[in-house]
Amino acid sequence: MPKALVNGIDLYYESHGDESAPAIVFAHGRGGNHMSWWQQVAAFSGEFRCITFDHRGWGASIAEQGSPLRERFIEDLTALLDHLKIDKTFLVAQSMGGFCCLGFALAHPERTLGLVLGDTTGGVATEGTLEALKNTNPPPDGPARSLSASFVRENPALTFLYQQIGGLNPPRGEDGVISGFRREDGHQVEAFANWTIPTLMIVGQEDAIFPPEVIAEVQKVIPGSRMEVVPGAAHSAHFEQAAVFNKLLSELFAGALSGSAVAAAD
Repeated sequence: MPKALVNGIDLYYESHGDESAPAIVFAHGRGGNHMSWWQQVAAFSGEFRCITFDHRGWGASIAEQGSPLRERFIEDLTALLDHLKIDKTFLVAQSMGGFCCLGFALAHPERTLGLVLGDTTGGVATEGTLEALKNTNPPPDGPARSLSASFVRENPALTFLYQQIGGLNPPRGEDGVISGFRREDGHQVEAFANWTIPTLMIVGQEDAIFPPEVIAEVQKVIPGSRMEVVPGAAHSAHFEQAAVFNKLLSELFAGALSGSAVAAAD
């Protein structure tokens, strides 16, 4: 099991694909771990170097439990990239992973080739975003919280797999994640004053945790960003509608590497 000693813990990670190829880091959500990205790694590892990892306190990245976990995500990712000698990378986040990826992009724009925020605000806490969040009422834990009703009904095997992946995580109490998205001290408009990173927001049409109207408020904040709503998906568009999700990623990657996406963001 490959692990990197970063910030006092052994962080579990996997690297798939040619190490000389452009890198993509996939950062999982609260209900997942590195295995959540199996459909993305299979699609992109032939052309890119795909990095998956377990956030501290999730999967095989054993760490002391408690709310400080989330506050270490950005420095953990920075240390992991340094360990792997990756200077620049694309960042793809789902839900909780948005804290890690958006935070890293703000701290290290020169190392960020492009950013995908999947079903996440990334911690943006403008008045519009926080107000939109007040109207959300997601179901309690279980498949219905993260997966669309039609997906659960029509895909029992994949729904079971989704639950099994989440079951690999250690039990945990308050981890500061759910409450963290509603903190007023999150990212504000001024943080994006000089933003030029190609940015794509993807949200499931049936997402009950961060509905499209919430993500639309985030898009207003990030200059040059693009938003795509995925039908037939809830809070896990990357899992429920992987072909659509991957096509959107491919478009962003191609545009960023060719320079056209950067020009659009200027």
